[in-house]
Amino acid sequence: MKNKELAESIINNIGGKDNIISLVHCATRLRFVLKDETKADAEVLKKQKGVITVVQSSGQFQVVIGNNVADVYSDIMQLTHLNETDNKKTQSNKKSGLLSKLIDLVSNIFIPVLVVMVAGGILKGVFALLQTVDIVQKGTPTFKFLDAISDAPLYYLPMILGFSAVKKFGGNPYMGLAIGGALLHPSVSNMIPAGKLLLKTELFGIPIDLIPYGSSVFPVILAAWFYSLLERNLYKIMHDSFKKFIAPLLGFIITVPLTFALIGPAVTYGSACIAAGIEYLYALNPIIASMILAPLWQVLVIFGIHWGLVPLCLNNIATVHQDFLLPILFPAVFAQVGAVFAVMLRAKDPEFKALASSSVLSGIFGVTEPAIYGVNLPLKRPFIIGCLSAIIGGAIVGYYHSVIYSFSFINVFSFLQLISPEHGIDEKFYAVVFGCIISFIVALIATYLFGISQDKISMISKNDTQKDEENNQDNTNQTNTDSVTIFSPMTGKVIPLSEVNDPTFANELMGKGIAIIPTVGQAVAPDDGEVVSLFRTKHAIGFQTNSGAEILIHIGIDTVKLDGQHFQAHIEAGSKVKKGDLLVSFDIDAIKQAGFEVTTPIIITNTDNYQDIECIFKQDITKNGDALLSLSADKE
Repeated sequence: MKNKELAESIINNIGGKDNIISLVHCATRLRFVLKDETKADAEVLKKQKGVITVVQSSGQFQVVIGNNVADVYSDIMQLTHLNETDNKKTQSNKKSGLLSKLIDLVSNIFIPVLVVMVAGGILKGVFALLQTVDIVQKGTPTFKFLDAISDAPLYYLPMILGFSAVKKFGGNPYMGLAIGGALLHPSVSNMIPAGKLLLKTELFGIPIDLIPYGSSVFPVILAAWFYSLLERNLYKIMHDSFKKFIAPLLGFIITVPLTFALIGPAVTYGSACIAAGIEYLYALNPIIASMILAPLWQVLVIFGIHWGLVPLCLNNIATVHQDFLLPILFPAVFAQVGAVFAVMLRAKDPEFKALASSSVLSGIFGVTEPAIYGVNLPLKRPFIIGCLSAIIGGAIVGYYHSVIYSFSFINVFSFLQLISPEHGIDEKFYAVVFGCIISFIVALIATYLFGISQDKISMISKNDTQKDEENNQDNTNQTNTDSVTIFSPMTGKVIPLSEVNDPTFANELMGKGIAIIPTVGQAVAPDDGEVVSLFRTKHAIGFQTNSGAEILIHIGIDTVKLDGQHFQAHIEAGSKVKKGDLLVSFDIDAIKQAGFEVTTPIIITNTDNYQDIECIFKQDITKNGDALLSLSADKE
């Protein structure tokens, strides 16, 4: 299923766009806050092709999609016309717990800048490796260029976070960019002597402690919150004729000096205390601490609350230029990869094996949700073994006090970020590598030998035979001929899909078929069968004939934007119908007056099941039920 159709299905099954309070996304999942979660059908969504699973946690309805989550998110935002203002107004009426608010805050601020943070971290790792193997020598022009390129994404993080944070808090995000820029301006940063972390100076005669803000996290976020609060209140009291410019100006000239004088030093001191407190607890017994965190990590991922660690890791890197939390998570990731790799080796069913193998690949690159939700968690034992195997690797990492020198989400490239810029590859680096290898091997062997119960193995092994039997039964039930005829669901002019004013249909991305420009506003059943789906906006019907053909009748182009206006459904999803039964009626003139085309693509969505799809009717269709398409049965 293509992303736009998947987006429509998700909207339909969470109770419609009116049930959405807000929506954000992380690396793999859509995070909805809904008005009424009882209106959402989690079980239907879990069975939806393109959805890995659904998680309801921390006040969020999370739909796990995978790597193409950003594309689905974009389509949902476009289809629902969601925007930050509407989200914010609605959210103010929604009561949620502290954890839910924290997750929402962290997600909305940090998720949009993940690409920058991860890219910067990987670049710094590569740069450290080049220095270690003596390809780049310190002090050379090449060194200076590469140092600037690798350091820029993280050094200028306050500007990037300023933009994202002010946007989250409801202000002008470009002013957040300016606030971060003021904190990093050379006129300010150059005042601090090299090697110093503090300069006592004055601002308007007031003594202040000036600190370096490069790569910092919390000062600009608090400054962004204060600025947004100030801007909002200034807008309320100012006249419309000048508030657009004066409110941001006053907010800026008040917020920046206040940040230098109070917010920055206070937040930095608090950040240093948090970092020192975490470091102290870790130092009490790093082995035990690592053995606890490593197996718990994937459990946190399941509930989508692993984001709570991101600010802590970033704070450690900003304050002490290294972090000990992230290295502990390396074995947790690669243990799950080892477990799913074992399942892949044991699986007999080609589809299940393909799912497991793709999960191995995505896990290596840091996305473990497909492995967890698609394979390990449904089988239970592999997931548990993966968590327990991470304890061994975590203990090794904790024993050697391994650290990482830039932020990253764990993947195969993250090992470069474990290389010390000063000492190169050392025992701390090897400890993480060895810990991951041990956890991977233990999870692989244990899962292979004990991770799948005998009944599960039998079920997987028999899938091929069962599918062959099912396919034979389906073929017997579906047709005894070499072709299937699909009848026209409406009257009108027949045109090829290539002439449809939508590249998705015109390029046959959803399947082969034909299009009709209707003359009567009625769509009827093209054969005996079942209405598999009816989109909330009533403009699209998913239909399966008793012969096995899966058909999408998409009335109009972009008519989803009408939100159901000018459409009337006469059936519902799950309805059993006969050929010629009325499915949906629609007002052609009203749709055209609203600025939309009524051209209706009729798509065979399971095109791959047929050798050929040919249009029978080459002329205008004057009555419903005329033969339209001929589907040649797959000889294989």
